[in-house]
Amino acid sequence: MPESVKQEVLPGKKAPGEQAIAHAIAAGWITVWPYPISEQLDIDLDAGETDCINIGISNPDEVLLIMDERAGRAVANEKGLHVVGTAAIIGLAKKQGLVPSARAIFEILHGSDFRISAAVINHVLANVNES
Repeated sequence: MPESVKQEVLPGKKAPGEQAIAHAIAAGWITVWPYPISEQLDIDLDAGETDCINIGISNPDEVLLIMDERAGRAVANEKGLHVVGTAAIIGLAKKQGLVPSARAIFEILHGSDFRISAAVINHVLANVNES
């Protein structure tokens, strides 16, 4: 992830999930992009999305963007980048046995300010035999 995303997800406010993200970085499961990010995108997105898309444009064969915001996904898709959302990651984690229940994770997300459409959730649950 670019430094701008790290600053978004680790604001130091002890928000839910912040400790897990910090642990994933410390354990090396997530790394902060170590190279300068060339500005190739001139569009009105937040800094994290812009940086992610710029990294993807510079490294299209090496990057899978995990992005949920519609505008950012649309731009990334327009640039020919590979993009998945949180729901797809949850479904993949369930299929690979990394989590016991996709439904339980969606319920946790539903209790936060994170939003995924019911149609997307139902599609993922059907795909992992939890419908």
